[in-house]
Amino acid sequence: MKRCSSLKFVSFLFLFLIIDSGVRAQFSELPEKSFKGGNVNSDYMFPITPGVTNTLAGTMGELRNTHFHSGLDIRTSNMIGAAVRAAQGGYISRIVKSSFSYGNVIYVTHPDGNTTLYAHLESFKGKLAEHVRKEQYNQKSFEIDLRFNATEFPVNQGDTLAFSGNTGSSNGPHLHFDIRDKDMNALNPLDFGFEEIADKTKPLVLKIALRTMDINSRINGKFGRFEFSAFKSAVGKYSLPQSILAHGNIGIEILAYDRMDNSQFQCGINTIVMVADSQQVYKQHINKIVMPLTRGILSHFNYEVLENTYFRFNKLYVDDGNPLNLYDGTINKGIISVTDKNVSIKISLADSYKNESTISLTLKADPAVETLPAWIEKSQLKYSIAENIMKVESYGCVEPKASVYANYMVNEATPAYASTVNKVFLFDLKKAIPDSIKLCSKTLSFNLKDVVPSRSEYRYNEKDLSVYFPDSALFDTLYLNVEKVKNRKSETIKIGSSLVPLLKDIKIEWKPSGHYDSLRYSVYRIEKSGGYVNLVGKWHKGTISFSSREFGEFTILPDSFPPSVLRIALTQTYARFKILDNLSGIQSYEATINGNWLLMNYDYKAGILFSEKLDKKVPLKGDFQLRVTDWMGNEKIYKQKIL
Repeated sequence: MKRCSSLKFVSFLFLFLIIDSGVRAQFSELPEKSFKGGNVNSDYMFPITPGVTNTLAGTMGELRNTHFHSGLDIRTSNMIGAAVRAAQGGYISRIVKSSFSYGNVIYVTHPDGNTTLYAHLESFKGKLAEHVRKEQYNQKSFEIDLRFNATEFPVNQGDTLAFSGNTGSSNGPHLHFDIRDKDMNALNPLDFGFEEIADKTKPLVLKIALRTMDINSRINGKFGRFEFSAFKSAVGKYSLPQSILAHGNIGIEILAYDRMDNSQFQCGINTIVMVADSQQVYKQHINKIVMPLTRGILSHFNYEVLENTYFRFNKLYVDDGNPLNLYDGTINKGIISVTDKNVSIKISLADSYKNESTISLTLKADPAVETLPAWIEKSQLKYSIAENIMKVESYGCVEPKASVYANYMVNEATPAYASTVNKVFLFDLKKAIPDSIKLCSKTLSFNLKDVVPSRSEYRYNEKDLSVYFPDSALFDTLYLNVEKVKNRKSETIKIGSSLVPLLKDIKIEWKPSGHYDSLRYSVYRIEKSGGYVNLVGKWHKGTISFSSREFGEFTILPDSFPPSVLRIALTQTYARFKILDNLSGIQSYEATINGNWLLMNYDYKAGILFSEKLDKKVPLKGDFQLRVTDWMGNEKIYKQKIL
């Protein structure tokens, strides 16, 4: 499934040829003068080929994995080198060059107090480029962040600031373009009336998900979350082909996306309104993003589903820990109550151009508890936690009751509902936290160690482990599970569930039982793919301290191998290398020519270093050295005399 952020892949070989040969993609140059753009409430100019119809690969408010997309991704024909124009007059207030995130980026501040941002640039232009390069040499750093006053780099509307590229975390050549207000909140650029972008395409709806919101709620007689495919009856008109039995408090989620004219990319939907029996119960309108709160998106969509399936289901209810301010006009947090009568639901979705789609469904009142079908296959005893409710499922057991262990006591528990082969037990964790459950000779331990509040700082302590939660690190109350495993090959600790999001970093102090050389061992988070992320811990008397913004499984691993350094080209004109580290990652790199520092630009996606001389007329001649160091201090040095 294509994402709005998944731009068409361009091979690194193609990029290598473009950069190495010095060939820039040819775009028509407009004269350097003032332009007028827009037609509604602004005279902002479109920053790429103004006056020419263009298309987008991303829109403001689109759901990304850890943040809302803050602006437009403007297509550049999958090529590097489009002239990037100042959308309005003002002055360059900041530039950043980085290997990650926005890559090379320019901020331009305007007389109206707004700031425009131009990101993933290939290169800056003219005196700005010269100034930045000199500062990089002064600071002896490729990574640089510079601020300017209004007199240093003034610009007119339409001036060429830079050339578009694919730097930072970009997945393909394009320009990321933001408009920020005086508080640096992101505004929707499409509200500024750019005629270069046309859109008459309505949002598309794929699925609806329904979720029980308390221990007494049911959907088709069951407790949990259930998905239903949408049926399209006409352009912009969707429905569910069947009524859904429901009882109690129900939350609704939607899987939908917008599509722009003449673009295959999947983009975000700005406005969603849900009406229950003719009364509006939920509304979201994304036309401004408070940037420090953008990670709150993890409570805006269903994070667990994202982690398991990569789909982003937009919640049409507001969780208790949701910090966002997007929901004016929402009643009862968007939760639908179904008691003794049917509830008709209509959901409207609109993009920035007011193209609208709707989906209708009916929740049919069902006070009775229905049983599960008898054809479910046998499975192991398993459990899950949703909000404050633990759900335990057992298959293939004929015993009518389970033994539940909690607080050094044993109690019998009867199923909340059951069939001949399946039993479902529900426990309100606000009343008691069970240690384990036994049914038909099977015992399931929960390893729930503590209850961590979401709105205050908290520290969990046990022997050889401490986990510190800063204030509001969690979106909701956490029932913390901790497991330690050690065998001959490795030692791991599992803290929390990777399906639970964190708003802030937690700090962990772990004293593993093994003895490790602090100069060669670090702590790594184990990824779902089987890879490792180095968390760069610090050792002190056998204890390693580290931070993580994700729960999961952590382990201690050695890295005694230096990075690899592969020469691609080394001439009097330029130096180009590919660098790679097998585990802990590249920490630093430094090149010199005859002992003098040489600027090396770093493209981390390709692992490519390439030189940029301070004076392009002076050849690289003499003793060249490149030193590359990983996070464990392993070092590789490449030396060569350039004749």
